[in-house]
Amino acid sequence: MIVDLEGKVAVVTGASRGIGRAVAHRLGEAGATVAVHYGQSVEAAETVAGALPDARAFQADLAVPGAAQDLFDAVLDTFGRVDVVVANAGTFEEARLDAPLDEWLAVWDRTMAVNLRSVAELGRAAARHARDRRERGEEGVAVRLVTVSSRAAFRGDDPEYLAYAASKGGVVALTKSLARAGGGLAAFGVAPGFTRTDMAAPYIEVHGEAAARRGAALDRLTEPDDVAPTVVFLASGLADHATGTTVDVNAASYVR
Repeated sequence: MIVDLEGKVAVVTGASRGIGRAVAHRLGEAGATVAVHYGQSVEAAETVAGALPDARAFQADLAVPGAAQDLFDAVLDTFGRVDVVVANAGTFEEARLDAPLDEWLAVWDRTMAVNLRSVAELGRAAARHARDRRERGEEGVAVRLVTVSSRAAFRGDDPEYLAYAASKGGVVALTKSLARAGGGLAAFGVAPGFTRTDMAAPYIEVHGEAAARRGAALDRLTEPDDVAPTVVFLASGLADHATGTTVDVNAASYVR
């Protein structure tokens, strides 16, 4: 089986590091032109883009309302089309239940903005772009959206990470709803467990790698390159009749 994305334009959010970086590289290897989104890490994003043919880095602060739409528009203006959207960017912040309310709410609001609202903006933009292409006579699936949620969407998480789990549950519901809308859009999800990324590093530093691997059936912690192939496969067009599904990639640490 060959994944061929030659001529396709793919947007990957949070592509300067972790799962996003691994996905960007895999998409580029499959022939896609990749829009490498970053929030703050411009040098890292430009390094990723520089290693891929015709790729470009795009900055957006996804905590800001409308920033995800602006990102989509910038990629569309640059490349003339968007065929794949990988909504990967996220934040994983601790907020103790006994923290002052203003601090707890700040984490909640920031988490929902980045992890859920920005994904909704991108999903809306992808659906509208797919509809526009269908109205111009394009048949079949025009745009494929792949969202990155978490096993926490299904099993919950520790009380300190209520916002994270709730946001990822919202991403799963959002993905299903967009898939049901059709209109030239196929939407899929990937739900990793603990993965060795910069985002997970603070937790691992405090609790240890054994805690991160707890319950996993395999003998090592999941790496970004273990997640990326599933994302690329869903984006490839080879799995369109699985639209609406979310695939677990968590080393059987949570099985549903």
